[in-house]
Amino acid sequence: MAILTSNATNGAHSGHTNGNSKPNSPAELDAEKLIINLVDKPKPIPAPETLVFGETKTDHMLVVHFDPVNGWTAPEIKPYGPLSIDPSSSCLQYCPNVFEGMKAYIGLDGEARLFRPEKNMQRLASYSKWTRTIQKFDQDVLLTLIKRLILVDKRWIPTKPGYSLYIRPTIIGTRSSLGVRHSDTATLFVILSPTGPYFKNGLHPISLLAVSNTVRAWPGGTGSHKLGLNYAPAFMPQIDAASKGYDQILWLLETDCQNGENGKELRITEVGAMNVFIVVKRDDTHLDLITPPLDGTILPGVTRASTLALADAHTSGNVTLPGVPSALKIYTHEQPLTMSQLSSLHSEGKIVEFFGVGTAAIIAPVDRIGWNGGDLLFTQESKDGLGLIGRGVFELITSIQTGRTKFEDWSVSCE
Repeated sequence: MAILTSNATNGAHSGHTNGNSKPNSPAELDAEKLIINLVDKPKPIPAPETLVFGETKTDHMLVVHFDPVNGWTAPEIKPYGPLSIDPSSSCLQYCPNVFEGMKAYIGLDGEARLFRPEKNMQRLASYSKWTRTIQKFDQDVLLTLIKRLILVDKRWIPTKPGYSLYIRPTIIGTRSSLGVRHSDTATLFVILSPTGPYFKNGLHPISLLAVSNTVRAWPGGTGSHKLGLNYAPAFMPQIDAASKGYDQILWLLETDCQNGENGKELRITEVGAMNVFIVVKRDDTHLDLITPPLDGTILPGVTRASTLALADAHTSGNVTLPGVPSALKIYTHEQPLTMSQLSSLHSEGKIVEFFGVGTAAIIAPVDRIGWNGGDLLFTQESKDGLGLIGRGVFELITSIQTGRTKFEDWSVSCE
């Protein structure tokens, strides 16, 4: 049962007491202990057309702390505001920070909905296992708390098509020491931000600069987690790509030749912060849908998994992608893809579509890739750059997100 307190002041909560009287028995994350402190004066909601991604925040946030003695504190939904942390906190020094990205939508029935939120909870929980220092939390409990936060700020969810409420759950290490070691204390917080379409002026194809002299992730590294440290090194290469006239980076990773011969190959990993897909013509007139495998350097994206599942469902006859003939088979493959292979397929005219997928854009079509001093150009079937498969996936996912189409249990109500 949540404890509701009105007339709250906008301030940070720094206490770490949880009422657990048993020594050596840290408290678990518990939605029944939720405390809700509402803001005195709700902020005005800006017009949807003025929204810039991540700039506008809602009235409230969810905050809960962890330490190894007391465990998780009582969760609190409180007015949005600064966090109070020690300047020597490990998150500010050594970057033990992990986050998730998900969205809430308003369906035709007026209910707030989430898209496959259990996938985000699984990824976030895997960080606790990865660090081995933060007590595991019940994923269903955290999801319940996020739903409560969304309902508190439901008025912030845009109803205009293409708009949504972005959700950013984050865990930061808060051990207050400059010693180079793991953090055994943490703060988990969730903030919300109304957002518009990824392409503000309408969907259009993007250009990529293939880069191999810097890497986003590497074997044995942290590329499979949404850690803050994975993103900062990409800022300068992105600025360089933009100065050369490209929208984003096609991240390459040098690896041994796939065929076992001496030499190196450049393996495709991700597009900016998105997963990569290519659609290839088959000799039997059907299509192959190829994406790099989850080898530890690739983020296990929710949209990636959904794209593969919907393509498989189309081929098996369980669902039909909008605009795609039901007789057309789409064979999915999770396999390494190198630049030399991509170049060969391109020269043979076999690449039908090249696109990135992610929570923000859903589908981002690609029309050219800067590579070896030139450009690989991809023919566009439409002005917005979407091909047959990309458009079918985009339309079906957006329909599921808002509850217009039911597919398995992908659309989850917050009500």
